[in-house]
Amino acid sequence: MSPLDIDPTPQSSARERVRLDLGPQSYDVLIGRGLLEDPASWEGLPNSATALVVSNTTVAPLYAARLEAVLRARHRQVLRLELPDGESHKDWASLNLVFDALLAGQADRKTVLYALGGGVVGDMTGFAAACYMRGVAFVQVPTTLLAQVDSSVGGKTGINHPLGKNMVGAFHQPLRVVADLDTLASLPPREFSAGLAEIIKYGPIADMVFFDWLEANIDALLAHDDRALRHAIRRSCEIKAQVVQLDERESGLRAILNFGHTFGHAIEAGLGYGEWLHGEAVGCGMVMAGELSVRLGLVEAGFVERLRRLVQRARLPTIGPALGTRRYMELMQVDKKAEAGEVRFVVIDGPGRARMAPAPQALVAEVLTACTAP
Repeated sequence: MSPLDIDPTPQSSARERVRLDLGPQSYDVLIGRGLLEDPASWEGLPNSATALVVSNTTVAPLYAARLEAVLRARHRQVLRLELPDGESHKDWASLNLVFDALLAGQADRKTVLYALGGGVVGDMTGFAAACYMRGVAFVQVPTTLLAQVDSSVGGKTGINHPLGKNMVGAFHQPLRVVADLDTLASLPPREFSAGLAEIIKYGPIADMVFFDWLEANIDALLAHDDRALRHAIRRSCEIKAQVVQLDERESGLRAILNFGHTFGHAIEAGLGYGEWLHGEAVGCGMVMAGELSVRLGLVEAGFVERLRRLVQRARLPTIGPALGTRRYMELMQVDKKAEAGEVRFVVIDGPGRARMAPAPQALVAEVLTACTAP
């Protein structure tokens, strides 16, 4: 893929807007500070008798009351559900809690769900919205960096299965994404670094100007510099928006957004969900995928070394856990990109370009030997 045709100049304003043009399902991603309590953030969304705010036990005490206060101007009844926190709870049991809350509150087809939290909350709320009464509306209110730059945008929803991550789900676009940067202040440093992985991935697959900018500004991002943070989030959303507009349901191009995820998902499933954060597994997985690209003769080793250093500077792991080559291979067989038993990887086809490709098992084994703990 060639660099995307988007203005790379950093911008700064009170509120920024990225548009996803998906025909009748088009929507905006709002990025800024103070958005949660600003009535303008919610203008144009449907009024309904019932709304359900789905959050978790960590985020809800911090932000749910503020969101509910502004939503009461739009909904006669605003319900709240606090799910257990963590990737290990992204499962059928937690999903059923959402359905229980909707049914107990007599939610109808006009009900709007609000996903207040990180990627786990957003994915599960979106999946519940896709299923309840065969589809109701929902709004993403991401409170983690990873969710603001990736999982809240694009309409992928789902839950994990013990044998594979995100293997049960649906495409269901939100009505809007409201990314309030103020919510990142409460994010633990480890979670913030995990979000940087999903920002870093956009450079190697789509935009080397952005990759160069990240190398120059990674320390500013770690310091939560406002201007750097706004630019990184906006740019990430712009790149993802353009890819999703071209391939909403991942029939081809959109798969490049999974750079590092085949290896990363194997790490998450192999260790047990939650042992490594998703962004930590993706950061390490990008280094592995880069090494595979070198062995396939698609990119120079020097570029992958740049990627490795950037991942390390973001305080993310670059050496995978010692699951064993056979176990890694087994886990990657159930990756969603596998076809007829053949594992396909997102590889770097030169800096700023990516594509899907199969790889001989011997080369994959070499990568695993080189990039995992002994």
